[in-house]
Amino acid sequence: MAEATAPACRITAAICTYDRYDLLPGAIGSVLGQSLPAGSFELLVIDNSPDAARSAREAAAFAGSPGLTWLHEARPGLSNARNVAARRARSPLIAFLDDDARADPVWLENIAGCFDAFGASVGVVGGRIRPWWGAPRPDWLPETMLGALTVVDLGPKRRLLEDGEWVAGANIAFRIDALRQAGWFDASLGRTGGGASLLSAEETALTDRIKAQGGRVAYDPLAAVEHWVDPERLTQRWFRRRAAWQAVSDYLRAPNAQMERREDAWAAVKGFLLSRNPADRTLRGLALEQTTPGDFRWQNAAVYNAVIALLAGLDEQDDV
Repeated sequence: MAEATAPACRITAAICTYDRYDLLPGAIGSVLGQSLPAGSFELLVIDNSPDAARSAREAAAFAGSPGLTWLHEARPGLSNARNVAARRARSPLIAFLDDDARADPVWLENIAGCFDAFGASVGVVGGRIRPWWGAPRPDWLPETMLGALTVVDLGPKRRLLEDGEWVAGANIAFRIDALRQAGWFDASLGRTGGGASLLSAEETALTDRIKAQGGRVAYDPLAAVEHWVDPERLTQRWFRRRAAWQAVSDYLRAPNAQMERREDAWAAVKGFLLSRNPADRTLRGLALEQTTPGDFRWQNAAVYNAVIALLAGLDEQDDV
């Protein structure tokens, strides 16, 4: 009787982490419990935390987990950690899960199935991201701003993305050949260390390069995860900060495009400020707490546009 052949490694899951040892075990456990047969997937944990000894102690708790490899990466930066994972992967596909997310049991099965269904031209697959609320959702937070919390729901069907649609890094997968051909993740983008910087857009920049080379992006709603929404993010201050950093990220990703819209951006800022009480028509107006979802959304747009306009260069003159 012929010996059974071990299944080929079909897909790699990667969790890049930084000092999140409280939530990380939940993410790891959700990947180890996937529906794919044992041996057909692997899990790479890339620990970017500064304390290598602590990392080794945390890794020891998972030493007996089949298919799990834990690497401590001293060079900081999420984009670098993702590149380390992609270069170490034993499979043609890699799916990234945030360290504060939990994957549904059929997550990897549906990501791999989505790549198979749409063929070699698809270089990127993303899935649904549900909020895992750490505190009640505030009344001032509109549905249209949940994307800032990495909430993604593009409907009930597996499909190709249309222009203007996006998937998020908390639940995104790539063909490793497409990653390689597009030049990997840009280490000048993405977050480094803790929460001092909210620089982002590294997944978008990479996806844009893959699309420019003829690749396509697909979405699978059943490749779903829950993503922790820290109570610290459920403040207007955090959202304003997030809007400012998004402007920086977008400017770094496409500076010429943002330069072209600087006058429109500045006009939008002035439009918001002129709608405020006279005493609030200064920077104060960009920092005041708002009471309604509509005003809060408008204020966040003004914060974003103010940063874009300042980065692109303003040239105001007094009326003569």
